Amino acid sequence: MTQKSRVGTFLCPRGRDNSVGTKACPPYRTLFVNLLRALLLCLPVVATYAAPPQFAAVVPGTALAFPQDYGAHPAFRAEWWYVTGWLTTPDGKPLGFQVTFFRSATAHDAANPSRFAPKQLIIGHAALSDPAIGKLQHTQKSAREGFGLAYAKIGDTDVKLDDWRLRRNVDGSYLAEVDTADFSLHLTLTPSQALLLEGEQGFSRKGPQPQQASYYYSEPQLKATGTLTRQGKPQAVTGSAWLDHEWSTNVLDKDASGWNWVGANLDDGSALMVFQIRNARGDKLWAHATLREPSGQIVQFAAEQVNFEPVRQWRSPRTNTAYPVATRIHVGSTLWELAPLQDDQELDARLSTGAVYWEGAVKLSRDGRDAGRGYLEMTGYVNQMKL
Repeated sequence: MTQKSRVGTFLCPRGRDNSVGTKACPPYRTLFVNLLRALLLCLPVVATYAAPPQFAAVVPGTALAFPQDYGAHPAFRAEWWYVTGWLTTPDGKPLGFQVTFFRSATAHDAANPSRFAPKQLIIGHAALSDPAIGKLQHTQKSAREGFGLAYAKIGDTDVKLDDWRLRRNVDGSYLAEVDTADFSLHLTLTPSQALLLEGEQGFSRKGPQPQQASYYYSEPQLKATGTLTRQGKPQAVTGSAWLDHEWSTNVLDKDASGWNWVGANLDDGSALMVFQIRNARGDKLWAHATLREPSGQIVQFAAEQVNFEPVRQWRSPRTNTAYPVATRIHVGSTLWELAPLQDDQELDARLSTGAVYWEGAVKLSRDGRDAGRGYLEMTGYVNQMKL
């Protein structure tokens, strides 16, 4: 039996005249056969849109170019704009805050012309640390890019997710706006110093293999001003913030379980970024640190010059996970001590990025004296971190 007769038999069983094929079919079945044939003819076209995407690679020696690199890089698998900082209320109360936007390229073919194709996902996190509340207040949301409702624009920083937004203005300042059920933040973040290119002029190694890297720059010592609204009551806030922008395709080694990262605005005007990638045993797999000194000189520290030393743990009542919330960090010959604004700063993002981690405001000291304020992020303590 030919393929054509088999199709006809399937769609139009033998009738009273024992005939098969489309001639014996009622008109609606003939129409169905024609539609099926048309779909079969389209299969090669559909297949071209099902090809897995080829993401761009991070290459050493590539010079970052601005303002272009302030914007999105959709050819790479993952990207984030990560704003953290400390705020002070009119009555002198300290608060920590975080506003983060992620862009994630999916396995969907980028050549698919459909506006509904989920080629890029936009994810947002917002959090507030208030010792008077005692635990982290946080919200997450996500959407496919499109229709002007969710996007990460190319050319300059402009990321939007419904009514959340992070946008870079013409004067170089940033507007950060998030509205959640517990709080609303509307902040202007104004640079006070030049960009800080992490690693080798923005090429930041994250593992023993050269391809385990990202493009990465920071904007430390941002001056923050704006409004925090809770329970319908707005209040003016001021403070300092730190912005990280990072994009990559292959960041973590297969043995990496997670990382510890800190970005700190120091009281003398300097800035410190330190991270350590851990393996499944908790040992250091890779590390790096960047220090911008008060003079403006930038010092880079290699993996062997950076070590994280846990001092005190806090155990989450929700996940039963122990996090080293108080930590010593050895960077070259300097010992930094970190203490949390509050212990419970665990963020459950399983509804968006799929991870649970600790991310919160910390105070830094050096030689027993207060040295600055920053944010500490610790991932991979609940489950292995995957990007």
